[in-house]
Amino acid sequence: MTQGSESVRFGKRTTDTVLHRFEQWARDTPGARALIAGPDSLTYGELDARADRLAHRLLDSDLPAGALVAVGTARQSELVVALLAVLKAGGAYAVIDVATPQTGRRQLTSAEPVVLLTDTAHRAALDNGTGLRVIRLDEEARIAGPRTEQPPDPSSGRPSDRLSDRLNARIAERPSGHTALPPRRTAALLFTGSAAPRAVPVGHGLLLAAYDSWAEVARPTPQDRHLITAGPDVTAFAAGWTRALCSGGALVLSPRSPWKPEDIRAAVETDRVTVLHTDPADATRLLIEDAQPAAAGPPGHRGSDPACRSLRLLAVSGDRLYLDEQATLQMGLRPGARVLNVYGPADCAGVGTWFELSQLPHPLDDPEEVSLLGTPFPGCRVEVRGGEIRLTPPDGGDAVPTGDLGVLREDGLLEFGGRIRDRIALPDGRQVDPYPIESAIRAHAGIGAAIVKAVDGPRGPRRLVAYVTPPPGGPRWPGGVLLPDIEELRDHLAGKVLREECPRNVIRLRALPRTAAGREDRDALPLPILPAAAVRRAGSKSGKYGSAPSQEEMPASCAAGCGGVVGFVALIITNLLWPGSTDLTGVPQPWAFLFSVLYLFECLAFGVGVVFLFGGRARMRRQRRSPSLTVAAHLAVSYLLLAWWPQDNLYRLAAKQDWPQQAALVYTFNVPLMIAGAIAAAYVVARPADPFDFHDLDD
Repeated sequence: MTQGSESVRFGKRTTDTVLHRFEQWARDTPGARALIAGPDSLTYGELDARADRLAHRLLDSDLPAGALVAVGTARQSELVVALLAVLKAGGAYAVIDVATPQTGRRQLTSAEPVVLLTDTAHRAALDNGTGLRVIRLDEEARIAGPRTEQPPDPSSGRPSDRLSDRLNARIAERPSGHTALPPRRTAALLFTGSAAPRAVPVGHGLLLAAYDSWAEVARPTPQDRHLITAGPDVTAFAAGWTRALCSGGALVLSPRSPWKPEDIRAAVETDRVTVLHTDPADATRLLIEDAQPAAAGPPGHRGSDPACRSLRLLAVSGDRLYLDEQATLQMGLRPGARVLNVYGPADCAGVGTWFELSQLPHPLDDPEEVSLLGTPFPGCRVEVRGGEIRLTPPDGGDAVPTGDLGVLREDGLLEFGGRIRDRIALPDGRQVDPYPIESAIRAHAGIGAAIVKAVDGPRGPRRLVAYVTPPPGGPRWPGGVLLPDIEELRDHLAGKVLREECPRNVIRLRALPRTAAGREDRDALPLPILPAAAVRRAGSKSGKYGSAPSQEEMPASCAAGCGGVVGFVALIITNLLWPGSTDLTGVPQPWAFLFSVLYLFECLAFGVGVVFLFGGRARMRRQRRSPSLTVAAHLAVSYLLLAWWPQDNLYRLAAKQDWPQQAALVYTFNVPLMIAGAIAAAYVVARPADPFDFHDLDD
């Protein structure tokens, strides 16, 4: 099945590129704001002039036509200057991750650029010892000093005309001058993945077609202020900056890279952002978890958050977005604002399909189990072959296999069906797609998100483990009571999922781990910690599933024997410490016998208490309750066992009318015994702590 719209086939050389679109705005509106980044804010004229100067520097370094230039800097305004400069100099850019140097080095290895534009602070971290030519952006800014060009004059056309004319003249002198570029010539190199980044070349024609396709759906205006929360090396930003600068709008940048969740909300409110491009996790945090609803709006509308009233368009990409989540986000915006679920890989420069709730012909009964990708962007085509989604980029060409599963519904909408790489191989050879199971788990009222993953056990075949998180804005486990245990989860899945595909364990998390692109990171999920005995049976003291306790656990038989020995020693030394305390002369039978048995049990309790004090904590830790409560309960139980022997002997020797001594004994023994009993009770009724709950890990 196929759906799509006619695509403009770029087969001829063209002078129209995203660079020319930007330069046209710089000529027409040089004084308009282009970058909003605090002290690094720039107008179109200033941004164009700075890009011209850096382009001259690249040409002075004998940059070959079409050469790849890597750009890595934490200052996002300087990053945008560098991207434009590379295009002006006739090269292609690749944005490198400097926030995670290890990923940045992998990207450099994958891209093999000719030049690296970076700061002095990042050069050492990114330099992989290959002798790559480096131009330091901070040094170039210092050498350039204050601008010597004429200040921009809106009435006289493009600012810094002399500098720009000289740059264009120098580029035109090249044998392959870029006055007319082949659309397939690479303009950018985009990366997907971080552990093994794959470099995807994007031509000038595709970069421009992706912008035009986006503009037809989003309808940007020069009054828009765009904010992209993804890291600079992620497709959403590396190809998405054109959405602001090719439409005459302003691009709101982070004062530090990448965006922090707490900064996004402040920037949206302070800078009056109108178009926000983010991932599901940040969108949920902004409009649901941290929202401050205003007065109720129209019927069925929750009322928009005052901090987000400027938003007219929210584009969510990077991972699956369920219908119920999209509807909740829609309710968090002012009436008339739009929420788009955008789906597009790097091979399509970030565009492929889009969906908003108005495309639905009728309401669905199970919105918490359905993620709709909608219809293709203008110029794109979508087809499903063998269950796999294939996208034709907006500039034409062959269909690109996405590695994602999908279904073209009868209503004409594309529905997400999971990812091929997430398929799980069971011991019997069957392949299981976790996405339908995860969607069924999400239907539980107390679950907000779920991932099903296969975990290899030490004694047999792999088992399915469900990782669940609470609904956004709801009670947090373990403080809340909404997240189910495995028995409740199995009851919920009965009749919806095959018995052999039902998870055998559930791990409750505060939030799912995500990659820099906002995608759920299955590789970062914590592995279950098995009991120490199981680890030892597996033949490993420490391994994939955790480590054995640091102190050896005493076998029960050994503990009983040691307790008896210590108790016997205590019985012998009783009369040495408290002479006469066990004297039963004059006590008639059978009471004398009963008291002698009592003295024996006191000594045995003391012996057991000594053994428990030194060997009991390791066993208590296996209950996986709070560490501080475990320590308190361990000491409390030890005291409950140890105290009877000295207490009873001292009481028997104390005079009945010696009130000071009686009071001292009460406060020395009885009150602490009450406290110890309360602590032991609290430990018994406390809910065992899940070692994978991030609340516990943060403590």
